[in-house]
Amino acid sequence: MATSIKNAHARNLDCSEAEWQARQELAACYRVFDHLGWSESIYNHISLKVPGEEGAFLINPYGLHYSEVCASNLVKIDIDGNTLDGSPFPVNKAGFTQHAYFHRHVEWAHAICHTHTTATMAVCSLEGGLQPVNFYACNFIGKLSYHDFEGVTVRDEEGERLLANLGDNRILMLRNHGPVILGRSIGEIFIQHWSLQRACEIQLATMAAGKPVVIPDEVVAVHQRDLGQVRLPGGPGKADFDAWVRIIDRTDRSWRD
Repeated sequence: MATSIKNAHARNLDCSEAEWQARQELAACYRVFDHLGWSESIYNHISLKVPGEEGAFLINPYGLHYSEVCASNLVKIDIDGNTLDGSPFPVNKAGFTQHAYFHRHVEWAHAICHTHTTATMAVCSLEGGLQPVNFYACNFIGKLSYHDFEGVTVRDEEGERLLANLGDNRILMLRNHGPVILGRSIGEIFIQHWSLQRACEIQLATMAAGKPVVIPDEVVAVHQRDLGQVRLPGGPGKADFDAWVRIIDRTDRSWRD
């Protein structure tokens, strides 16, 4: 149970052990994203399904910076946007509308993130999007979907088009906007975002330096086939995410409150 008040925005909270563990994992994710420079003032979102509770998920309190998010101040809402845990904080409608639609209709999407990093937004704004011009980009070729910009995502009816454009992929590149990454776990969306961020950064640096060397389709296929040989136990991204959590723990453990 959360009783510590080291974080100014922490609050007393009664919840199951499974929910508390999910809250700590998601709060750590917000802090890791901020540590890596992926936060955007008080905007953007990472959400996580509450274990064992159908139609309930956790999302950041609207108005707090990622560096202020902790386990107890995450907001628990149902699939219709109703607050379930008595939180005094509102939820960003743009975050709820988009994430709730995916959580409702994509059964395996237990965790979802959306960011506005400079590199990923820039590539989302390029004609042709991500190109097979570097190691990390090869992870994603043929596995990205794109959705044309329609303005801020606050209208429910856009959800149908978002879902249709996602198709069978796990990453939807919102053109002129930024990526939405869906996964089975926090670790999975973390490693997907980390790799996509690197792919975009390197593509932009390469394009600024000169004409990129395009990797042939057959080499991309071999690369994707062999990726599984370098994964660690625990599921995609778990070891990577745990390593970054250890790093943020060295300076600030208030996310655990």
